[in-house]
Amino acid sequence: MPIHTLYPAERGNLRLSFEYFPPKNDEMETQLFQTVENLAAFKPAFVTMTYGAGGSTKARSLTAVRRMIHEAGFPNTAAHLTCVGAAKGEVDAIVSEFIDGGVRHFVALRGDPQGGIGARYEPFPGGYENAAALVAAIRGRGDFEISVSAYPEKHPESPDVATDIDMLKRKVDSGATRALTQFFFDNNDFERYLERVRRAGITIPVVPGILPINNLAQVSKFAGLCGARIPEVVVARLAHLDESPEERFKEATHIAAEQIVDLARRGIRDFHVYTMNRSPLVAAVCDLVGFERAAPAGAAARAAGAAA
Repeated sequence: MPIHTLYPAERGNLRLSFEYFPPKNDEMETQLFQTVENLAAFKPAFVTMTYGAGGSTKARSLTAVRRMIHEAGFPNTAAHLTCVGAAKGEVDAIVSEFIDGGVRHFVALRGDPQGGIGARYEPFPGGYENAAALVAAIRGRGDFEISVSAYPEKHPESPDVATDIDMLKRKVDSGATRALTQFFFDNNDFERYLERVRRAGITIPVVPGILPINNLAQVSKFAGLCGARIPEVVVARLAHLDESPEERFKEATHIAAEQIVDLARRGIRDFHVYTMNRSPLVAAVCDLVGFERAAPAGAAARAAGAAA
């Protein structure tokens, strides 16, 4: 048994969820639904589909979500939604489109500033001012699952973690039922954050976001923009393997598997994995941890065939 594998008793009721993003063209659509089919074997509790800032991927997001629900066999698909760059009426109309498309789970986010990450955020005139207001609006539409974001190392625009936790509490008070965290690589950061969240009286599930590192340079750049830290020990394990793709893949698999196993042994039962619409590394991580595979769903296989 691999050193990182959890024993059956330790796996217990661990649950996975996966994040995908809408494809930009036919080739990417084929890749997306092939990835969805491949990872369906791990029986995710739900999957999520992202949504571009200011609705820049609105049509693609809606199409992808509908296919996930009605063709790929994932009725528990959650639709991301932001309030950037749109008036309340426009956002409300998009919520209606998603509901009509079968969505019963939303991931409600403020979204990045229209000027990009690092720019000053300004609420859109006549729009929802923040994620808490967006959560309240969705909650007013019915009994939906509503996930929101959380930041173990704080949001880059926040002055401190306490401010972040206060915003999370506002989102919960508005009707949020789950928090999905920004990716992180130091489990001590997550544990300290979770302790502070619980002391603040927030009891909803806080699900750690796991990002297997396909490309260290790319993830490092993204982490810098998002305020996430890649520990030097992680960098050291990967930086010298740029010319050894097989070894890099193996080491990246072990890094992510170690993180999940350690969190599980600290009592965490739910994990949200950022797939980047690619299955090999994610599947390798899940296999190394010891998640059981099921036979591919027929509906997912048919959807992948239709996309091809």
